[in-house]
Amino acid sequence: MVRKVVYLSLGSNIGDRLRYLTQATQLLSEHLHICVTKISSVYETSAWGLVDQDDFYNIVLEIETSLLPKELLEVCQKIESDLERTRKIHWGPRTIDIDILLYEGVQLREKFLTIPHKYLLERPFVTIPLAEIAPDECMEGVEISTVAMQHSKLDDKCRKVGVEIVLPNKWR
Repeated sequence: MVRKVVYLSLGSNIGDRLRYLTQATQLLSEHLHICVTKISSVYETSAWGLVDQDDFYNIVLEIETSLLPKELLEVCQKIESDLERTRKIHWGPRTIDIDILLYEGVQLREKFLTIPHKYLLERPFVTIPLAEIAPDECMEGVEISTVAMQHSKLDDKCRKVGVEIVLPNKWR
């Protein structure tokens, strides 16, 4: 089977945030068709979207997978469910959130899955850890060609959202 490189964003702002990130990463790495190849540092960030909630811990993972995008989405949603994620409030608090950011060679615009992720270019808590582990990664379907170039183009308002390293790379 052909493996594709994929980038995932993980976030948690309920309970033991680091434990949820660790458990989600472990469950992904235990999947037969997923190999976790890189993990960013852990960043603490202010909530985005619905801002009246606790801060998040965020990481970005690079994985290799033979799963198709929709199959990978199902795996991510199953892990979220297994880690007690509830979907009561849009952009609300969560034990774990797993988003597919980029999937090698894929551009997709469907109701429940958009690749590249539709908010990727607006979220410093995603672009900062993504630029840490994949600065030269090409971003198909966006005007600016690499992750590092895109991060440098974030407007000042977006860049002022608090994003701080909590644990440097190799935290697990």
